[in-house]
Amino acid sequence: MPEGDTVYRAARLLDRSLSGQLLTASDLRVPRHATADLAGGEVVETVSRGKHLLTRVSGPGPGERWTLHTHLKMEGAWRVYSPGQPWRRSAHQARVVLRTDRTVAVGFSLGVVDLVETDREEELVGHLGPDLLGPDWDEDEALRRLLADPGQPLVSALLDQRNLAGIGNMYAAELCFVSGMHPRTPVGEVTALPRLVRRAKQMLELNKERATQSTTGNLAERERMWVFRRDRSLCRRCGTPIVVAMTGPAGRERATYWCPRCQPEPDAG
Repeated sequence: MPEGDTVYRAARLLDRSLSGQLLTASDLRVPRHATADLAGGEVVETVSRGKHLLTRVSGPGPGERWTLHTHLKMEGAWRVYSPGQPWRRSAHQARVVLRTDRTVAVGFSLGVVDLVETDREEELVGHLGPDLLGPDWDEDEALRRLLADPGQPLVSALLDQRNLAGIGNMYAAELCFVSGMHPRTPVGEVTALPRLVRRAKQMLELNKERATQSTTGNLAERERMWVFRRDRSLCRRCGTPIVVAMTGPAGRERATYWCPRCQPEPDAG
């Protein structure tokens, strides 16, 4: 699933490609909004909120303000084309098409598509914790939320978007490793939790400006991550094979990666 920095870049792409332009056509290819028509409305902006995208439109009717809410989930992506330019993905994967005189923005395989009046946005994203890349970032509030359930495994607490918004599976695994904490360590037992949260923000801030994500500082293939998707490879620090296991609630398990030597089990002393 895309991380917060990936969604931030998608928002920036849509913002610079559409903002200030009038929509000449809109096509929301989901049953709930199939008849919606934003043509004639002006795109005000697109912003990210954690892993959510909010495209705000003024009009088309007098006084109307609409927000197109999309979420990439596992396979979604936004692409921008010039009018008449061939799409690089199949048209049947398109869930949203927004057209202006200069731009065609296509949302492919989007996991969520909602259209609401802008003053109802909070109904969709109000549950989210502070956004690591947003203007509302509040470290103290993020820590308060993380510690509200001190027995929750660290990796689960980091992935819970109600605590802080923008961390996905990759960053959760990497943050546990660089902090020397086993993913199943109760979050209340992480004494350096403020430092971990600051590292999370630092990682996303660094990667939001580049398409190739790295937590090691090395952009070479197979050298970009400490543990994520490196199962059976040797730990870069100690040479122990990285392990992977499925963790999380039934039906929502995720692959979790760690080094058993650098990140010992919580009860190992």
